[in-house]
Amino acid sequence: MKVSILSRRFILKDSVKSWAEKKFSKLDRLFNENTEIKMTLDEDKSGVKVEVTIYSSGIIYRAQVVNHDIFVAIDKAESIIKRQIRKNKTRLEKKLKHGAVSQIITELQEPATKFQYEDDYDDNEEYEFEVVRTKKFDVKPMSTEEAILQMNLLGHHFFVFQDDTKDKLNVVYKRHDGGYGLIEQS
Repeated sequence: MKVSILSRRFILKDSVKSWAEKKFSKLDRLFNENTEIKMTLDEDKSGVKVEVTIYSSGIIYRAQVVNHDIFVAIDKAESIIKRQIRKNKTRLEKKLKHGAVSQIITELQEPATKFQYEDDYDDNEEYEFEVVRTKKFDVKPMSTEEAILQMNLLGHHFFVFQDDTKDKLNVVYKRHDGGYGLIEQS
């Protein structure tokens, strides 16, 4: 398993690096050896933001935590990843090593706190529609259920995927009523 750590506006000390590698190397027994873990550490006035993305067997696991203590943030990010695995255990058992999910469930003692975004917008202001970030990604063929699982693992509200039966581009999204929606290409 390959762990890469990137720091922005943050001086990466050896103790922090070794702590992060130690915490996430524990997940090594769950994933295949070609698994990549990318961790980004960024500091601002609200604290240290830890973003962890794990790429394994076509599934992306993601956690984002902000805390004033870097070690606590890393611990919470690891807990979020474990919680994602526990929450989706039956679907993920096909992708992870045998017995990995039951091992995580027994280890998991306290639930992780979910990172909450603050809404900085004022209803009375007018805004320009400015693209501030562009992402490129490979669209992989998968079923609707796999796309919903991937969307939930990433913590997103929508997910673009290629339907594995019709070979068309689709979008799944979370509805306000708690259900899911599917937008199909005609």
